[in-house]
Amino acid sequence: MKKMNLKPHSLTALGVISVAATLGVSINAVHSQGVSTIKIDGSSTVFPITEAVAEEFQKSQRGRVRVTVGVSGTGGGFKKFCRGETDISGASRPILQKEINDCKAAGIRYVELPVAFDALTVVVHPQNTWAKNLTVAELKKIWEPGAQGKVNNWSQIRQGFPNAPLKLFGPGTNSGTFDYFTEAVVGKSKSSRGDFTASEDDNALVQGVARDKNALGYFGFAYYQENKNKLKAVPINGVTPSETTVKNGTYNPLSRPVFIYVSSKAMDKPEVKQFVQYYLSNGARFSKEVGYVALPASAYTTAQSHFNKKRFGTVFGGKEQVGLKIDELMRRQARE
Repeated sequence: MKKMNLKPHSLTALGVISVAATLGVSINAVHSQGVSTIKIDGSSTVFPITEAVAEEFQKSQRGRVRVTVGVSGTGGGFKKFCRGETDISGASRPILQKEINDCKAAGIRYVELPVAFDALTVVVHPQNTWAKNLTVAELKKIWEPGAQGKVNNWSQIRQGFPNAPLKLFGPGTNSGTFDYFTEAVVGKSKSSRGDFTASEDDNALVQGVARDKNALGYFGFAYYQENKNKLKAVPINGVTPSETTVKNGTYNPLSRPVFIYVSSKAMDKPEVKQFVQYYLSNGARFSKEVGYVALPASAYTTAQSHFNKKRFGTVFGGKEQVGLKIDELMRRQARE
C-alpha cells in the first residue's frame, strides 16, 4: 500500500483544519510565470486519494501546474466551494440541500463524481480485549444525544464489559463522516452527544485512540489501514471492515461512496480538465494504494462521460444516503 503522507495538521481555535499542502513543486516553478493553480479543499477522508493524485499529476506537469489540497471537512469544503473559492471539493457524503441552495445562490454549478468506496471504521486501542464486536444499537447507545453525561463507562454498554471510563473520539461537525455516522447509527444527521474529543483532522483522532486503552473512535478506513499497528478495528454487527465486505455489501450501514465535486467555472480551465481526467483514469489505482475500495472500471468511465458532457447536479436529491451499495451507486450514476 502506498505510504500516505498524513502528518498531523495544526488546528484553528474553532478546531477546523485549514491547510493547503503544496505537493512536489519547486520554489522556482511556483514563482515562474505561467504556472496554473488548482485549488482543492474538503473532506479529510477523500484527502489521501486527492493528495496521491495531485502529487503524481504535478510530476507529470513538470512544474506547469500547482495543486493545493486543503482539509477543512466536507461541510467546510462545500462552504468554500459554494463561495467560489475552490475549483474542486472532496466530500465523504453527497452534497446536502442547504449546500445546493448556497451554490445556486452564488451561481456555482458542479459535476458530482464518485471516486471510491470507504468503510467507515470504528476503532479501539490494541489492549482493548473486550470490544470484539459491537452492534449498531450499541453504537447508538454510546453516541446518541441522550448519552451525554450519562453513558461514560464501558460497563454501561454491555453486561460483561469492564468498569472502565469510556473515552470517545470522533470527527467534528464540519465533517461528512460525522454527518454520515450520525445518520447511520443514531438515525438523524448531526444528532450526537457533544462530550467527546472532536477534530476534522483524522490523524488527531488516531493519536487520541492510540494513547488511551479505554478509547473508542471512528473515521475513514484509509486512516485505520495506515495505523494498524496502533489501532484495532471493531467488527460491527459481526462484520469486519474490508475490501471484501464493502464489495459484497455486508459491511452495512457503515460503507459509503466518497466524491469530488468540480465547479462549472473550473471545468473551463485546461489544467482542471487534465487533472480530473488524470484523477478518473487513475482513481482505482490510487484508491487501492491509500486503503480505500476502488469502484468498478465502468464507474470511472461513466464519471468521465458525465464530466465531458457537463452533467451538472447531484443524483442524491440533497439528502444523506445511508447503506448505499456499490451496485446501487452504479445504477444511480448510470441514469441520464
